[in-house]
Amino acid sequence: MNDRKVFRLCFFLILCLSFVLSGCVTESTDGKPARVVDREESLKLHIQLVKGYVEKKNRESARHHIRKAMEIDKNSAEVLGALALVYQLEGENPLAEETFKKAIKKDKNASAIHNNYGFFLFGLKRYEDALKQFEAAAANLDFDGRAEALINVGRASLLLGNTARAKAAFEHATILNRGLPEPFIELADIHFIEQEYPKAKEYLDRFMNLGQQTARSLLLAIRLERMFGNKDKEASYVLVLKNRYPYSKEYLEYRQTLRHQ
Repeated sequence: MNDRKVFRLCFFLILCLSFVLSGCVTESTDGKPARVVDREESLKLHIQLVKGYVEKKNRESARHHIRKAMEIDKNSAEVLGALALVYQLEGENPLAEETFKKAIKKDKNASAIHNNYGFFLFGLKRYEDALKQFEAAAANLDFDGRAEALINVGRASLLLGNTARAKAAFEHATILNRGLPEPFIELADIHFIEQEYPKAKEYLDRFMNLGQQTARSLLLAIRLERMFGNKDKEASYVLVLKNRYPYSKEYLEYRQTLRHQ
């Protein structure tokens, strides 16, 4: 999610929170209107705001809303999961891990927390531990983010040398959500490495048809067009890579291959 989308989400959630906190008006015993606040809805909105601000790396705002959430229910698995994200943002890794574990102990079926904990472990290069958390998240058939969790399973599996598991996870992700570009580029790369060039081209085309064009995909496109002998298309992709990503490791890699030809 880019910064603009995160900003819009946070702004929308703040409006929603203001509405929830305004409550619904009932009549109290003394005849004066009494305000009732939906605590559950308020808690949910505070947690969403924490996640949004963590993604924007806005520590102060994330801290503000996690405090509000903890005032409502400090023992909630969702609150603990959000608190772990704040600790992660602050570089408090031992506290983050301890809090992730507490959250999962509260609710072993909290797939989003498993996935976030997996990201945390992945960032620490603890790929086996991360894979376990991603697998736990992906095992929940009702998890809305299951396709994303499967992509994470695939990436962790690749780093652990299990290409077959990675390929299966990426393919499953494409079935669950055909609008996600990430599994297509991963599958294109795998098939290219395995010298299955037509299959690699098929997945790369599907990636690009989703409006994606990255330094990574352009370098792969250059390599594929070279394999198929399409010099004009290869030159076209080289030009785009040079103009859009002149300082990328992919363009440097392309330049280095020229020296060895």
